[in-house]
Amino acid sequence: MSPRITYPASHLFRALDTQRLLVAILFVAIFTMATRVPTDTDTWWHLRSGEYIVRTHSIPRHDVFSHTVAGRPWIDHGWLAQIAIYLLFAAFGYAGLGLALAAVVTLAFGFVFLQSEENLYLRAFVTVLAAITSAVVWIARPQIVSFLLTAVFSYILYLYKRRGRNYLFLLPLLTVLWVNVHGAFITGFILLGCYVLGEVLNNLSGHTDDRILSCSEVTFLVKVSLIALLVIIINPNTYQMYLYPFKTVGIGALRDYIQEWASPDFHQFHLHPFIWMVLLTLAAVGLSRRRIDFTDLLLTAFFCYMALWAGRNIALFALVTAPVLMRHGAEAMRTLWEAIRTYDVERGVLGQLGRKQLAPGSWLTALNWLLLILVASLCAIKVYQPLRPEVNLAAQKEYLPVEAVQFIRANDLPGPMFNSYNWGGYLLWHLYPDYPVFIDGRTDLYDDEFIREYVKVALARPGWPEVLDRYGVNFILVESDGILAAFLAEGEEWRCIYADDIAAIYIRNVPQNQEFISKYARVKEG
Repeated sequence: MSPRITYPASHLFRALDTQRLLVAILFVAIFTMATRVPTDTDTWWHLRSGEYIVRTHSIPRHDVFSHTVAGRPWIDHGWLAQIAIYLLFAAFGYAGLGLALAAVVTLAFGFVFLQSEENLYLRAFVTVLAAITSAVVWIARPQIVSFLLTAVFSYILYLYKRRGRNYLFLLPLLTVLWVNVHGAFITGFILLGCYVLGEVLNNLSGHTDDRILSCSEVTFLVKVSLIALLVIIINPNTYQMYLYPFKTVGIGALRDYIQEWASPDFHQFHLHPFIWMVLLTLAAVGLSRRRIDFTDLLLTAFFCYMALWAGRNIALFALVTAPVLMRHGAEAMRTLWEAIRTYDVERGVLGQLGRKQLAPGSWLTALNWLLLILVASLCAIKVYQPLRPEVNLAAQKEYLPVEAVQFIRANDLPGPMFNSYNWGGYLLWHLYPDYPVFIDGRTDLYDDEFIREYVKVALARPGWPEVLDRYGVNFILVESDGILAAFLAEGEEWRCIYADDIAAIYIRNVPQNQEFISKYARVKEG
């Protein structure tokens, strides 16, 4: 019998030094930040589409969810992600969606963190800043898969350029996945284009401060990009996906009326981290003695332009620019440190920070483990709260017509229905197929002309009754404090049969609806 070997406690726990503790806390914190009530107004129609695909074993090629554009050709670009979202929700409810969302976000920032080998504390700070900046898109929609794939593409290109490790063969495979989960696959080609053009300019300018790709490496990158371009066709909509991104951004009503497609409104404080990140990047590049290479310059400039054009692109800017800020931030810190040393103040606290840390003893390692367990336990409590069904339902009642939907179901109101755009997805999930929606978040389906017709009604602009007549609308479900509700309350053509703090329901004042009108009037009098 062989003797039993024992190890001192310090050997068992020495892996968790202070730097590893920092990394562990960093990603526990990001996971905790990303765990939130997972549903927004668009999550619901993605759930409905995923349910439809699973139930019918077919991907919808025409609209089946509305009564206004029923039968119109529809490119369901997120079909694969919708299946995953639906299956998660069906199996694990809100907890499944919330935990999956947090895991995807955390993994994305893992790839961001790996794109630098500079000062660990700087990398942690920039990663947290990028996470806070990108939080505007952390919702359970196919868009979050695009977020992750952007980080993966960036990491593979980083390895190729800065580490000389070639994993480019993965890019065409990832492109096939991307084109089947979300229409923002064009982001991958923007990254490729920035790298190709940036490296050409680096070669022409004789840049020496960074590793640059040779002509043969650039040529290989171009070949891989062309292969990725060709494999876009591998999707249920085949060649139509080549033009899909351009068709979507060409819908003017998106920029005019939908917040995430409009330029950022910097009066909203939650968008200020984007400003901080832009200013810090400018400061880091300016203070750094390393000349910025054209690839980093193009990535920063192009994605900043995209973010200023549409707020939803702020998250992509954060992912792509964070490694640039890490690289030049480290150089800027070294420049500042040398200036500080000139004044002979490194003997104080700053000097202690600049010295190499000694390996921790067993007591310090045990303390690190205790601190990590404590932080993880507190974060677990925070993570648990938004995953509870009652918390999700309470949140929905604050901005969705939960009780109005129950009223429609209970009274079997005769349609068709006009509904608020913001509620279309929720109504699809809870009322389809009995009540097809007037409009929902599938803006690429409804197109510019129809969306402007909807806006005409929602804002009670001249001609709005004619639009309702054209689509045979019998009842209207809108915000109780909205413009349309105020106009409806003033006239005699529509009567309010339900109202709460969130939603109001108006029905046409015609003979066939008198039963509902009189019933509501009696309840109101009582």
